[in-house]
Amino acid sequence: QVQLAESGGGLVQAGGSLRLSCAASGSIFRINVMGWYRQAPGKQREWVASITRAGYTNYADSVKGRFTISGDNARDTVDLQMNSLKPEDTAVYYCVMQAGFQDYWGQGTQVTVSS
Repeated sequence: QVQLAESGGGLVQAGGSLRLSCAASGSIFRINVMGWYRQAPGKQREWVASITRAGYTNYADSVKGRFTISGDNARDTVDLQMNSLKPEDTAVYYCVMQAGFQDYWGQGTQVTVSS
């Protein structure tokens, strides 16, 4: 069973930066989309950003211009560079990789932004 593992979360002051990384424990055949979601306390999980196999990226309005997603299909990794962080970015961040009808999720990494 392939598992995803996120890293790079932590505590940062508002205006700071963090880089999240996600790697698969094994090879995933033909990943179509890689992405990041987040879930803040008391709120539903929300989509943050995604990147297709062809390299097309898309972002939630709340992070557009501040976050950058990048992926490596050969290594089955996806990163999220987060700049100009705000307290409202505080959440558990999850990576996801979609291959066919199968979605693979990580266990999440905590990002806390202090004001």
